Amino acid sequence: MKAAVIYEHGGPGSIRYETRFPDPVAAPGEVVVKVAAATLNYHDVFTRNGMPGITVPMPIIMGLDFAGEIVEVGPDVKDWKAGDRVMIDPSDRKTFGGVIGEARHGGLAEYCAVPDHHLVRIPDGVSYEAAAALPVAYGTAWRMMVTIGRIQAGEKVLILGASGGVGTCCVQLAKLAGAEVVAAASSPEKLARLKALGADHLIDYKQEDFMKWVFANFGKPHRRLYEKGVDVVVNFTGGDTWVKSLRTLHRGGRVLTCGATAGYDPKEDLRFIWSYELQILGSNGWAREDLASLLDLMQAGKLAPVLDKTYPLSEVNEAFRQLEDRLVFGKVVVKP
Repeated sequence: MKAAVIYEHGGPGSIRYETRFPDPVAAPGEVVVKVAAATLNYHDVFTRNGMPGITVPMPIIMGLDFAGEIVEVGPDVKDWKAGDRVMIDPSDRKTFGGVIGEARHGGLAEYCAVPDHHLVRIPDGVSYEAAAALPVAYGTAWRMMVTIGRIQAGEKVLILGASGGVGTCCVQLAKLAGAEVVAAASSPEKLARLKALGADHLIDYKQEDFMKWVFANFGKPHRRLYEKGVDVVVNFTGGDTWVKSLRTLHRGGRVLTCGATAGYDPKEDLRFIWSYELQILGSNGWAREDLASLLDLMQAGKLAPVLDKTYPLSEVNEAFRQLEDRLVFGKVVVKP
């Protein structure tokens, strides 16, 4: 079969496109899925580069997020049959053995053998491409914004990194909750698309300091006032945005974080946390019920994953380059 394979950790361009990689066979408790669409995540980049403390079996086919059709059912599999349309929840909730696309072969291939406890049925009206966008990015956003963050109607929500997979979902979920959304991105083109997605205010962070923008438009917060500034900052970038995020919040405000793409060890300023009684809320991954809620919203026409560029599997390195160079709005789709 055709597959995108790594034999050792490496940088951009190190993924090998192969046309004669061995086809998978369904072991007991597994099915083989014919992959219709996969989407890329920064977790895939970290797997390719290598992460401290995580051993990846080589060679490995990456790809956490994918969807397709079951073409083979192994022994001991119940409730699933050939022809079923499925999305893959890459998180191993049964044996806690790591995620698909990192601990075992993933979806950047024509076919993938998947344990049946990873399968999620795709409802009518939801495309393979849309389903493949859900688990890592949209599942993470749902848990951060809804389950953990409890975004409420009327709140002012500042979303940093709003143009990526997680960010575009955060914008949609905040608007569905009735919040006033401030979206920060790196170009006028991305900001225009965020406006079309529902953002109320836009910040080009390459041209303007987001903290000063908040002070100018919503007032500078004071430690004795439950007003001015914003109610919530969504910050999964870290780095030098961290302290500025704290400073934009009024007393009792919340920072929501699910990652640190710009650096996990930012400078800290504890004065703002205790004197403003700020809440720092972390969110890790997603639960199966989070994915069910997202699928319900999609089937009802209330949520649509933002899909940007589509590449054939043979151009997987270019697809990753687009993601890493931040040339993507929403999700990158790869089709075998």
